[in-house]
Amino acid sequence: MNRRLPLVLVTSAALALTACANGGGSDEPAATNTADNAGKTVTLWLAGGDTPDELRTYLKDTFKAKTGATLQIEEQAWPDLVTKLTTALPDAANTPDVVELGNTQSPTFTNVGAFLDISDMYDELGGSKLLNSFVEAGSVDGKKYALPYYFGSRYMFYRKDVWKKAGVEVPTSLEQFNSDVQKIATENPDQIKNFSGFFIGGQDWRNGISWVFANGGDLAKKEGGKWVSTLSDPNTVKGLQQLQQIQRAASKAPSDAKDQSPWLYINDSDTILDDSGKAAGKTSLAAATIMAPGWAHWSIGDLTKKDGKDVRTWNDDTFGVFALPGVDGKPAPVFAGGSNIAISAKSKNPALAKELMKIVFSPEYQQKLGGAGLGPANADYVSSLGDDAFAKALVESASNSKLTPAAPGWAAVESAQVLEEFFGKLRDTDDLAGLAKQYDDKITPMLNLS
Repeated sequence: MNRRLPLVLVTSAALALTACANGGGSDEPAATNTADNAGKTVTLWLAGGDTPDELRTYLKDTFKAKTGATLQIEEQAWPDLVTKLTTALPDAANTPDVVELGNTQSPTFTNVGAFLDISDMYDELGGSKLLNSFVEAGSVDGKKYALPYYFGSRYMFYRKDVWKKAGVEVPTSLEQFNSDVQKIATENPDQIKNFSGFFIGGQDWRNGISWVFANGGDLAKKEGGKWVSTLSDPNTVKGLQQLQQIQRAASKAPSDAKDQSPWLYINDSDTILDDSGKAAGKTSLAAATIMAPGWAHWSIGDLTKKDGKDVRTWNDDTFGVFALPGVDGKPAPVFAGGSNIAISAKSKNPALAKELMKIVFSPEYQQKLGGAGLGPANADYVSSLGDDAFAKALVESASNSKLTPAAPGWAAVESAQVLEEFFGKLRDTDDLAGLAKQYDDKITPMLNLS
């Protein structure tokens, strides 16, 4: 998933982990002799609580039965993950054997040799059936170091009642979506103050880049062995112009709003919570459409009580979902969320770690991920997500998803919030191409950690 990383950590990671490039683990024999492995322990770091207890138990039990060794699972908090990986991965005595990390964090570690080259396992673990954008984020010069663990994706949540009153239907092209949300904002059938046909924060680049991707643009590319920012590329500018028009004509979101909690504005009423979880304000219906990760549907719906607590109950008559269409009618490329998984280059048990990877990418575990609402890494098992509207929208939106550039310094760009700054200026600039060139000059050195 996308996680913000302090710039100092990104730089220190590149320095501290360089030593990893010289160590690829020992050459172990096959790890299937259960008697020989009885006293061995393999450590798996999972990030956050996304992997349910049921799946953790399955991994432990299956690993024990298959190898005779013990699987120890340790959960690491997302905010601390990069710091801990930076310290632990170069240390053979303390490194975890296998790690989960955010997809946008992968390039920071793969580019300095922190992970074991598992190219020889790629086909066995799923090959071309694995989500390609995640594979690319975990690859360097064609070699595979980190593979997708699970995916999430972003799609549209909309108010069926408001769309109907405005006389528009679910769009089949990006051009139609752009015009529809502007029409809804203009019609504003319920005459709501500061109403958005599509609520997208001025600094919300993670959703905004969908228009860039859909028009064939990108945030950066590799040229002559160096990464360069491509905000001023003509295709990128075309997408930014469309987004600028939406900001001006369809969205009343604040210019400094990011991508947090847009569902607050699509519910009839909701409560704004501060960082400590305390109520900090109230909202009422102010948007006909939002873009958010699939799990946002748990925060959208009619307000009801369950076991004495306020919960949201989805109402199909009021709310709906669809994947953002692209310029060709197929799903638009959207930013993909999720995690990658990799073996530490300093692991003392690389053969056992590979056995764990085989379990993770097995049909049984991939289907368990889908059953838990996490997008399976292997496309053959996405049916395990179910067949409701959310599963269909998730699969459709993820089918053409993309990640941020796999540049070694990408995490530094995110940490410095340069893109928030740039996207926050789109609405008001009269020289979009000039603004883009200005930020290209700022971002390019950061991409290469120079």
